[in-house]
This record gives sequence, C-alpha cells and structure tokens, in this order.
Amino acid sequence: MSAPRRLQLERTLLRQISRANRRFRLIEPDDLVMVCVSGGKDSWSLLDLLRRYERKLPYSFQIIAVNLDQGQPGFPVHVMPEYLAREGYAYRIITRDTYSVVKREIPEGKAYCSLCSRLRRGILYDVAVELGASKIALGHHRDDVIETLLLNQFYAGQLKAMPPKLRSDDGRNTIVRPLVLCGEAELAEYAALLEFPIIPCDLCGSQDNLKRVEVRELLAQLEQRNPGIRKNLLAAVGNVKPSHLLDPDLRRARWLERLAPARASAAARARPQSQLIPLSSLVRKP
Repeated sequence: MSAPRRLQLERTLLRQISRANRRFRLIEPDDLVMVCVSGGKDSWSLLDLLRRYERKLPYSFQIIAVNLDQGQPGFPVHVMPEYLAREGYAYRIITRDTYSVVKREIPEGKAYCSLCSRLRRGILYDVAVELGASKIALGHHRDDVIETLLLNQFYAGQLKAMPPKLRSDDGRNTIVRPLVLCGEAELAEYAALLEFPIIPCDLCGSQDNLKRVEVRELLAQLEQRNPGIRKNLLAAVGNVKPSHLLDPDLRRARWLERLAPARASAAARARPQSQLIPLSSLVRKP
C-alpha cells in the first residue's frame, strides 16, 4: 500500500464529504446511518470513509452496514460478513432472491437495472425502518450524478439528476449520497489501495450495451478536449436558471416567487390603518 498516496486520497475524499455534508445536511448528530454495501468499490469506500469522517466530527453518529444478497449464482456469500466482522462493523446481511425475478421478467438483451434497482430499493427501505435508521447512505458519486443527468436528457427528455438528499415517496426514509462531490477515479484508486474485497455484479455487469456505458464513453471522449467537463456538469446541476428553461410549471413557480414580495407590499398598503383616537379628544372640555 502506498501510504502517502492513500493519506492524500483520504484527505481529499473526506474534505469533499465534509463539504457535501455542510451544504446539504446529510448526516446529523445521533443519526443511525444504514450504509448499503453492494461489494463494489464505491460502497466499500463509502463505508470506510464515513467511519473515518465520524471520528473527526465534534458530534457522533452510528453506522450499520447492510448487504442484500440477491441470490446471484456463484455469489461469494462468505466474503462480506467475514470482512465486516474482521473490521469491527455492525452489519446485517439480508437474503432475497430477486435475481430469479429479474431474469424471469426481463427479456434477454434488455437492461436489468431498472427492475433490479426497484426490487432492491423496496427491500432496503423496509430494512431501514426495521432497524430504526434515520438515514440510508448510498455510494453514488459525482460521475453517477452527471451520467444520470445526461441519460435523462438523451433518453427520457427530462432535466433530472441524483439529489444528494431525498425523502422517499412514502415519507418513511431519508436517502443521502455523501460521495456526491467525489470523483469515481479517486474512489477506484482509494478502494484499490485499501484492498477492499470487491464483488462484481454479474447481473448488470454482463450487459455491455447499457446506455450508461455509452454515456460514460462519451464523457471520456469529451474530457480529452475539455478536462473540466465533469466539474462543469456537476456545477450546472446546482446552478439552475429557471427563467431560461421551458418548463411552464417551473417558470410559473419562479414568477409567483418573485411576485410574492410585491403582493405582500401592496396588501400592506391597502390594509386599513387602525383608527387611533387623539389623546386630546379624551380630555373633558370645559
């Protein structure tokens, strides 16, 4: 292990996590954070970095690692619990055969990710409620955010990315993404230096024609001509100009927001003034 490089990466990544936490209030005092660990480089890095981050904070929060064993053939079920126990993490392994469901419902050659993620998300949300977790931490990073932004524009006709903090539709869970400002390349290098036991996903990892792969390749090509493109795309997600977009609801909401102070001022001017009785009128006249 290259100790100087590992420490440099650790400081950089922790600084980015701290910046995201201050900006979006992702993790708060006494939170119980359920870290979803898939076995990939991102979730392993998230788990490790959150523990290091907690040690540097003036307040404390708890971490519990949760892995969902989805019944994939050949999945090394012993790797995750052995590593988590050896490293002293509180953890829980959940077993649900979503693999068979996805293989049965999705035709060969089609992307599995959508159904697979919905099934996984529903199970993990329920587990978080059972554990009493106040936050669910996911390992999505900066590159996931900007790839999702482009995917939604290219293939869904939506201007949408991944929020750093999100309340689930049923209101039961709060999802946070502490790595939202961290780059994938740095996380990959960090995971390699710490030698996490990486477990690849053989379900979606076997599909080479995924749209996300195409977008990732496009970004790599564009980055050769514009090295700051990823930084700029991430900045764009947080620098929205509603008046320059075409969504009528968004424009109307912005218009009403700007109109509100003027309406309040007009209402104040139109409000009848209280009829004060002059003090002199209360004095008995001779």
